[in-house]
Amino acid sequence: MLEGNGKARKGLILYKSKYGATKKYASWLQEETDFDCIETKRATIKDVAKYDSIILCGGLYASGIAGISFLKKHFSVLRYKKLAVFCVGASPFDQKAFEQVRAHNFKEELQSIPLFYGRGAWHEEAMSFKDRMLCGMLRKAVAKKDPSTFEPWMTALMGAVGQVCDWTDKNELAPLIAYIKAETAL
Repeated sequence: MLEGNGKARKGLILYKSKYGATKKYASWLQEETDFDCIETKRATIKDVAKYDSIILCGGLYASGIAGISFLKKHFSVLRYKKLAVFCVGASPFDQKAFEQVRAHNFKEELQSIPLFYGRGAWHEEAMSFKDRMLCGMLRKAVAKKDPSTFEPWMTALMGAVGQVCDWTDKNELAPLIAYIKAETAL
């Protein structure tokens, strides 16, 4: 994975996508940056370490970012790389929830990694049995609350029930692309 002159390659997009929205963002990001792109399950630290910049794209599931474990596991090797994370969730952006996701996923050495967000998709029929059950339990718990007290994610959840929704938007990548360009002089 080295260029002909023996230098490290410019950038790599690692992604972990369960239902396709994160993969779509990773593909769009690849188009915009010309970075290489690979699923985290196919990535080896030996190959990833050959890149100058590494962007992890991962879906949000119960506040956890899919694929973040790769960065945690290999941070000692990646710590001097230009790193960023783009997470994808079904809820509209909410600063408070975003800060909670950051606090939950970026402990200790990961705290300095920039985090970006894009809205994903919702399609219950495409979900695994386990995910449908968890979403159903969450929906039942939220339904017991007074709608006037709903947080943005609760409103989004209740509005998406029974619907097929795709909120992915290439424009959501703009802040990340600006960051990449500033860091890598694309």
